[in-house]
Amino acid sequence: MKKLFLGLALSVLISLPVLAALKVGDMAPDFSARASLAGKEFDFSLQDALKKGPVVVYFYPSAYTKGCDLEAHTFSQEKEKFEAAGATIIGVSGDSIARLDVFSADPEYCAGKFAVASDAKLGIAASYNLTTTAVKSGMTDVRGTAIDHDLIERTTFVIGKDHKIIAALSSKDDHLAPDEHVQKSLAIVQGLASK
Repeated sequence: MKKLFLGLALSVLISLPVLAALKVGDMAPDFSARASLAGKEFDFSLQDALKKGPVVVYFYPSAYTKGCDLEAHTFSQEKEKFEAAGATIIGVSGDSIARLDVFSADPEYCAGKFAVASDAKLGIAASYNLTTTAVKSGMTDVRGTAIDHDLIERTTFVIGKDHKIIAALSSKDDHLAPDEHVQKSLAIVQGLASK
């Protein structure tokens, strides 16, 4: 009887759907978050940003870590091209807003060119079905400062004015380097602008 029950329980678990990130064609969940641009805090609203054009929402594990620093720096270098295509960039991580105030203004990374938002409770990541990983005890950033929040998987969404996801780019699934998220999302918004 125990074997039958165990077998039944396993078959039910195997048949449950696996949580997967949102995909192309899905409606992007609206969100509002405390964000920072050039060290100045404000309330970011996806709904308001979409009124201006497509939005590139990129989730990243943590400010001041090697891959995230490269990604932020690359987005800052290409900001004018995104702007010319009518697109807004918003980075989202589990970092506190105080940490993002420094990161957003840092000339080596965001350089005050685009906003980064705090998802400290990981609710935004959850609404996009993204995986989070508990930070390892003693983990520090490139400055030696302790990282005290869970890490969101690196995923970029290009969202159209109609709130539909036009592209979903994942480091895990698509094997993209952090800076490749920038180049691929830029090509997509430039393609939209030329239509």
